[in-house]
Amino acid sequence: MENREDLKSILPYLPLKLESSHLVWPNPVIEALKSLSKGPSHSQVDSGEVLFLAISDLRNSLSLSPHILASSAADGYALFFDEELIAALLSCSFFCLFPSANRGANHLPVINFDRLFAILYEKYSKSQEHKIKCIVHYFERIHSCIPTGFVSFERKVLPLEHNLPLVSYPTADFWANSVVPLCLFEIFPSGLIEDQSRGALEVDFANKKLGGGALSKGCVQEEIRFMINPELIAGILFLPSMSDNEAIEIVGAERFSNYSGYASTFRYAGNHVDLREVDSLGRRTTKIVAIDALSRPGLRQYRANCLLREVNKAFCGFLDQPKDQEYQTLLQYYDSCEAHPANDFMDANMSKIQATLIEGCGTSVDTDEAEATQCMDSKLQVHHSDVGIATGNWGCGAFGGDPEVKTVIQWLAASQVTLLSSTVNFSFSRLLEVGYFWRKALRPFILYYTFELEALQNVDQVCNWILSHNWTVGDLWNMLADYASKRAKGETKLGFFSWLLPSM
Repeated sequence: MENREDLKSILPYLPLKLESSHLVWPNPVIEALKSLSKGPSHSQVDSGEVLFLAISDLRNSLSLSPHILASSAADGYALFFDEELIAALLSCSFFCLFPSANRGANHLPVINFDRLFAILYEKYSKSQEHKIKCIVHYFERIHSCIPTGFVSFERKVLPLEHNLPLVSYPTADFWANSVVPLCLFEIFPSGLIEDQSRGALEVDFANKKLGGGALSKGCVQEEIRFMINPELIAGILFLPSMSDNEAIEIVGAERFSNYSGYASTFRYAGNHVDLREVDSLGRRTTKIVAIDALSRPGLRQYRANCLLREVNKAFCGFLDQPKDQEYQTLLQYYDSCEAHPANDFMDANMSKIQATLIEGCGTSVDTDEAEATQCMDSKLQVHHSDVGIATGNWGCGAFGGDPEVKTVIQWLAASQVTLLSSTVNFSFSRLLEVGYFWRKALRPFILYYTFELEALQNVDQVCNWILSHNWTVGDLWNMLADYASKRAKGETKLGFFSWLLPSM
């Protein structure tokens, strides 16, 4: 074996050693794995934090880079499962094999299926029966043919404090001062989010505990999605309830069932063949993000802190945090920015920033704006996602949110570019003057499904009016904040759209 050229070429990249013509794990790794296999009473690995340290030690023993892992779960994390493993996990849930003690104390939802079945007998309903039919159909499908793809579960976090290069939790001033343009807004009075064919990120109107009532008696948007895409249920096993600065993104979950109706009229409607393409990681290109809105907020939803909470929650879900160092070219100036007033710093350092940004692009400082912007996009690999958002009346049904306000909040969140603005105290206007900020929204479009909600019958007119006046994110946020303040004080009872455009 040691003479094989193909092995020699890859051995330096493997966490293995070649001994007596065999590939083996290093002894420290073998001993650590044996200890872990005997359980927490033996290994003393009894928490997520200790497990992280144990995994880090294993990686060090294998000479793997420590920088690949986040230093803390507070920065978010992603886990990949193959569909066969998910099928095994869901089989355990079906037969109620998972320990249930202390799940609530650890902010974890119920994972076993006992309540799903018990409710059918306690208070029979057709919708509950048809939820179970979706689950049974899933097992029929995987019994005949085990799927071979992968599904990823990512906990997305906006750090509450600056933590470069991550985007931190935005303040109200951040939104008020944004000069980012609003993205396109497309209205669909009918149709379903999961049927969109534009490759958009699909919003799960989530409970703070992932899945909501999927494994009990719930049967609205989130629960239905978990029934027709049962692989989503696997996330319930290990993903605790979301904090205000967190969201959960799941990529690759296959759809197995068709359905009709909603809530009490929900019905399983036969097999679904999922024809979504597969990405380079073996996942179907179905991207679902779970974001939880405030529950039954009443007039509280118009308070400044609640408005900020909702826009940041949506923003967290819609954002792609930088996965590498592509923004470090500009972020290296961060400390200097904090130490100097923004405009003074820009005046003193603009030439240096300009030279840094166009270095290696084959252009000069006299390059016109279009060419300079194109150059910087290439140089910094700036992330302008071509993935839009497919959403609807998030937090407006059982949660009781204001549909007009929630619509605007999601539009703001989808549009906002933040990778520079939340971490660097530059003056946006100055950056725009010299053409060094990217005039694109983070998400290029929103596909908004109103489900024929009467309160949103004029949303297309309002959005078209706003876009025709070239409003920025800051313009719309400030108008929304002004309205919300008046609504919270009882100075108006009008909806936001009528307040904004009285003649509509």
